Amino acid sequence: MFSPEDILYEDNHLMVVNKHCGDLVQPDPSGGSALEDQVKAYIKARDAKPGAVFLGVVHRIDRPVSGAVLFAKTSKALARLNEMIREGRIRKTYWALTEQRPDPAEGELRHWIVRDAKSNRSRACDAPKADGKEARLRYAVCGAGTRYTLVEVGLITGRHHQIRAQLAKIGCPIRGDLKYGARRSQPGGGISLHSRRVELEHPVRREPIVVEAPVPAGDNLWAYFEESQH
Repeated sequence: MFSPEDILYEDNHLMVVNKHCGDLVQPDPSGGSALEDQVKAYIKARDAKPGAVFLGVVHRIDRPVSGAVLFAKTSKALARLNEMIREGRIRKTYWALTEQRPDPAEGELRHWIVRDAKSNRSRACDAPKADGKEARLRYAVCGAGTRYTLVEVGLITGRHHQIRAQLAKIGCPIRGDLKYGARRSQPGGGISLHSRRVELEHPVRREPIVVEAPVPAGDNLWAYFEESQH
């Protein structure tokens, strides 16, 4: 559940929130409480707004994933941010803890993602498919423990379950991600994929913004890897 401490950045136009594993970004058919609604309710109460609160979802991250989520607080900002997303001008960096070490230690992955809506799963294919969408990411190994490896991922495209499917395809499933071949689940059903950093030009002020999301609290393995990066 959202709390005010989860706000990583806020001004009149934008808000970046550190999402918890298990939280929905937007309402879905499951009927669970969504981060979008929780943030709106918080702004309405904090700012004593009499009418409806405007909050635009710029991008989503999967329910079991944690980290930085960008919201627009004005329609002008939302329109410009949507355009920036389409043009690839918002840079999103993820951290993943994988069960195997990618080989080579850094590179670019290119696959074609085929989505199965019924199972809510995506398959990464080496060759183009008629119903597939090209998926590209860059990755680099940043640290290694006894059982898991810290991999930093820069998204080039944004496809359904892209990082999860592509890393699984090269034999490196993400810790806790049973859907994509991990050995065991984690308490609460979260996976060790974290939206670590969002970088963009402010849609109104045109100045560069970099927002970094702390890793999930209470997870010793995440804490170990975050500490190893300093």
